[in-house]
Amino acid sequence: MAAAGWLVGRGFIQGRMGDRYVTVRGISERDVQANLALWPLRVVAADNDLRQAQLRLSDNLAKVKVFLGAHGIDPAGTSLQRLEVTDAFANPYQDASRVAARYIVEQTLMVRSEQPKTVLDASQSLGELLAIGVVVNTSGETGSSGPTFLFTNLNKYKPDMIAEATARAREGAGKFAEDSGSALGGMRHASQGLFEILPRDQAPGIMQESRIDKTLRVVTTIDYFLVD
Repeated sequence: MAAAGWLVGRGFIQGRMGDRYVTVRGISERDVQANLALWPLRVVAADNDLRQAQLRLSDNLAKVKVFLGAHGIDPAGTSLQRLEVTDAFANPYQDASRVAARYIVEQTLMVRSEQPKTVLDASQSLGELLAIGVVVNTSGETGSSGPTFLFTNLNKYKPDMIAEATARAREGAGKFAEDSGSALGGMRHASQGLFEILPRDQAPGIMQESRIDKTLRVVTTIDYFLVD
């Protein structure tokens, strides 16, 4: 990792011999795993009678909680959010003769768990709910489908990663000074970049929020004086 980091940092080096200083960047990365999962389950029920639709929704929510418990997720860690009722007859553009059920009732059951792997495994078994007639929509407000995986322990890694990035920057500056026949002087200016949380496997269309495995990255930019 140190060797790879030095090679990457070396590529960022810019020599400014006229001003007698060199600008270098040091990179530090860590592979980490998400420690928190958020999984919104949009449960749906429909009927021509509003009361019956509500009763069906309550029954479906209970079945979803049983499903979660069977997959190792404590139902006590869930909360109900956003109840919505749609009356198909209230839509002037809807042909009432083609409406199968007048009322559609939806409510979100939000799962919050510190066991992301357990949530991921459960999300891959949603077919079990469909098999018993429970309709669940897993698309969040952002349009993403499935659980969202978060990493909230950044402060634990910050000191070591900043120190490592700074050390790599100095390594690169020292090599540049050696190659140019100069000696490395003191620090002229330094700036720390923002910490980034990236998907471990980076490819077009992959969002880090949908992946348990992530990569932390920070880049420090430092100017060092060059002396004879």
